[in-house]
Amino acid sequence: MAKSNSLKSAAIVLGGLAFGWLAIEMALKPWLDKARAAINNSDPTHDPDDDDAADKSPPEVSASDVKQSDSHEA
Repeated sequence: MAKSNSLKSAAIVLGGLAFGWLAIEMALKPWLDKARAAINNSDPTHDPDDDDAADKSPPEVSASDVKQSDSHEA
């Protein structure tokens, strides 16, 4: 008899978890859809830290840029 009660309890718990999961999915559907779309569109090989390092480096100035800026100042 104890085994039957434990199986019923397990079935009730699993049913409650499934119901809770579905309730959360339905309540948060718009945000979950946007998040899942963003994840699908992301590039796993892209490292955002590389972008930060590139932004902090000083711009490269060539000799022709320096000559052009000198002639415009006079």
